[in-house]
Amino acid sequence: MSVPLTVQANRYPPGDLAIWIFILAELGVFAVFFAAYAFARVGDVALFNAGQATLDRGAALLNTLALITGSFFVVRAVALIREGDNRGCVRWLLAALGMGLVFLVVKGFEYAHHFGAGVTLSTNTFYMFYLSLTFFHFMHVILGMVILAAVALKARAGGYSAADHSGVETGASYWHMVDLVWLILFPLIYVMR
Repeated sequence: MSVPLTVQANRYPPGDLAIWIFILAELGVFAVFFAAYAFARVGDVALFNAGQATLDRGAALLNTLALITGSFFVVRAVALIREGDNRGCVRWLLAALGMGLVFLVVKGFEYAHHFGAGVTLSTNTFYMFYLSLTFFHFMHVILGMVILAAVALKARAGGYSAADHSGVETGASYWHMVDLVWLILFPLIYVMR
């Protein structure tokens, strides 16, 4: 007896097992960074509050909206490839890449502002964590965009179908991890006092 196609196409967790091992490892690294940040913050609340006051919450909110929107676009791409619509999948992946580019540009302006003001990793403990955490995440956004671009190219070439689209789900899973990390990083660095 064969399993219906819809069950095969919607297996959980979506994507390849290897990406989930990688995602769990990455989340572990971020968790250590977040715990170290929280521990350091407790040791010097005034310094961290003063550092937070110099950050652009509007830019960070824009970046949050860009990543959430990008994740929505990735969800749409997965939904369309499950229906066998490669062209629609590619369009939504390109839209997600656009949101990733918005994130990188906004973050780049933030970095330029701080570096222009003389901020470095050695300025103080807050800025060391701010620059380290956000740049580590920045690099993950770039990697996520590279993955989505590779998936879009394969989809454009007809490399996925309704029955075989694990690569799209794999790329989507990684992108959602990048988004999830930002949803923790944003309030931790920019908002919580």
